[in-house]
Amino acid sequence: MISVSADKNKLDIPFILSELKQVSWLAPKTKEEVQTVIDASFCFGIYLNDKQIGFCRVITDYVVFAYVMDVFITAEQRGNGYASILINTMLSEPKLQEVKLWRLATSDAHFLYKKFGFDSLAHPNKMMEKLVKIS
Repeated sequence: MISVSADKNKLDIPFILSELKQVSWLAPKTKEEVQTVIDASFCFGIYLNDKQIGFCRVITDYVVFAYVMDVFITAEQRGNGYASILINTMLSEPKLQEVKLWRLATSDAHFLYKKFGFDSLAHPNKMMEKLVKIS
């Protein structure tokens, strides 16, 4: 049975740390860093028979802006539609219904997010970023 939960107490921190290290060079490097990003975000875990198989988090002010980060499904569970279930649950979350602008970055899952109304930036020339050197 598949389920999605926003209960942070259910999240498997060592599992999340291990998976994030595999999918993102910007990922937290320690359990303490994972806990810090979880504490500062609205998080969702996805579970198959109560075992966590995926994760995503939203950085938000709950009214104007939300940024989706760290979305993953374990390699052995990809291709089963679980990412769509996770994203749909996230976007349907009652506490996030006032958000007017959602953003995310992806290098290879455009097809997934397009199903939920995400598209390329309308005005990419207005966006800026600052990347601090990562050791």
